Amino acid sequence: MEKRKTLSSIKQDIESHVGERVTLKANGGRRKILVNSGVLEKTYPAIFMIRLDNDTQRTVTYSYSDVLTKTVQIVFGK
Repeated sequence: MEKRKTLSSIKQDIESHVGERVTLKANGGRRKILVNSGVLEKTYPAIFMIRLDNDTQRTVTYSYSDVLTKTVQIVFGK
């Protein structure tokens, strides 16, 4: 059985990987799955920021609750 995660444990896990490469799978709605890769740039109290590889000026932000509800899945080190 999968261990239940809380927002604080998700935040700590993400904060420990700042500066690393990540791959994201995000639910774009209406059966769209967006797959991006980039670098985990910064974390804030409610959100984290990822700079995408395909465009050096583009960043995306997601909240820790997106990870908790599995709207966003993060794979570290890819």
